[in-house]
Amino acid sequence: MSTALLHPKFGAAAPATGDKGKAYICPPCGLPCDKRTFDKPGACPNCGMTLIPAAGAEGSPPRVAILLFNGAQLIDFAGPWEVFGTAGLLVHTVAERPETLTAVFGEKVVPDFTFDHSPKADVLLIPGGGVWDEAIHSAPLLAWIQAKAEEATFVVSVCTGAFLLQKAGLLSGHTVTTTYGMIDDLRGPDTQVVYDKRFVETGKVITTAGLSAGIDGALHVVSRLLGEGVAQSVALEMEYDWDPAGNYARAALADRFLPDGLAFAKPNVKGARATMVSTAGDRDHWRTKILVSEPRSMAEVLEVMRNRITADRGTSGMFTPVSHMRGAPVVSPPKSGESVVKWVFRDDEGHRWTGLCTVEPDVRESDHSLVTFELARERGRGRVHG
Repeated sequence: MSTALLHPKFGAAAPATGDKGKAYICPPCGLPCDKRTFDKPGACPNCGMTLIPAAGAEGSPPRVAILLFNGAQLIDFAGPWEVFGTAGLLVHTVAERPETLTAVFGEKVVPDFTFDHSPKADVLLIPGGGVWDEAIHSAPLLAWIQAKAEEATFVVSVCTGAFLLQKAGLLSGHTVTTTYGMIDDLRGPDTQVVYDKRFVETGKVITTAGLSAGIDGALHVVSRLLGEGVAQSVALEMEYDWDPAGNYARAALADRFLPDGLAFAKPNVKGARATMVSTAGDRDHWRTKILVSEPRSMAEVLEVMRNRITADRGTSGMFTPVSHMRGAPVVSPPKSGESVVKWVFRDDEGHRWTGLCTVEPDVRESDHSLVTFELARERGRGRVHG
C-alpha cells in the first residue's frame, strides 16, 4: 500500500511537546485517522505517519481541489489523486451538489464539499470524461472554475477537462493539448495546440493529454511545488515509469492518419461490420488489421474501405476537421484483379506519406475478409512548404 512521501519542510518528525494554537493532522493514508486532528506534532498513534500542520497553518502542505461531476473519467481524477496523496498534499473533492455522483463506468463518488463551501486550494484539477452531458452546460460549475482559478497557483486539466477551461475562458493566450482526436477543437485565434506532448504548461495553466497523461501532469505539479526529487520519489512509490521529457504522445502517433473509425478497439467503419485484430506502430509507421464480416464480397469490402480513405475527415467522430493533413489524399485506381488501395498525402508539416489498404480472405473464416492498413512516412524527401 502506498504511503505519503513528505517534503522536508513539512515532513520531519518533531518532539511530542505541545504547540499552543496549532493543529496537526495525519497525511492522507486512507485510514480513519485521516479525519483526526492533534494539538501537537509527532507521529500518528494509529498509522505511525509523521503528523503535519493542518491546512492554513504555517508549513501546511499544499491543498488540491478536484472537481467532480456526473460522467467524470475515473483515471482523470484518480490517477492525479494518487500522485498528490503520495506526495503528502491535502486533497479534497468538490461538486455542485452534495449527493453521490456517477463516474464514467458507473463508479459512485461522494464529494467532500459543494461549490458554496469549498476551501481555498493551491492546485485546481479539472478532469475530463463526459463533460458535454452536464458539466459544460452548468453556469455554477463554470463560475466556480473561474473563481478557483484566480486563487490557485496551478490550474490543471486532464483529457477533455480542457474544454471546461475553454468554456470558462481560461485558455486564451495559452498553448494547450488534450486527448487524442480532439486537440484541434481547442484551437482558437489566440490559442495554440500541440500534438506531441503529454502535458503543456503556460503560465499557471497546465493541460494534459488523455487519461494516464494526467498522472504525468500531476507529477509535474509536484515537481514544481516540492522539487523534482519528491516527484521522482512519488513516481517510484507508485511504480510509474515517469519520464518528463518522454517521447510518447498518443496524438503524435501515425494512426492519426488512418481513415476515421479505425483507431478504436471496436472499429466503426461506415458500411462494414468489423472487429479489431491488431493495431501498432510509432510516429512514422502504422499497421492495423481488422476482420470484416459484412459485407461478404471482397470487392464490396474494398469499395467501403476506398470510400473511407477518400471521405471528408471532418464527417466522423471528431467535432472539426483534423489539421494533420494537407488536402485530400491522392488515391491510385486499383489494377485489374487487385484488392489493394494505394494513396499518398502530406501532413501538416509537409512530410509525404504513403498508405496501403489490402483486402484478402481470412484463413480461418472463409466468409470474412482480413483488411490491413499500412502507413509510412517517406524518408529523404524533406518537407514541402506552401
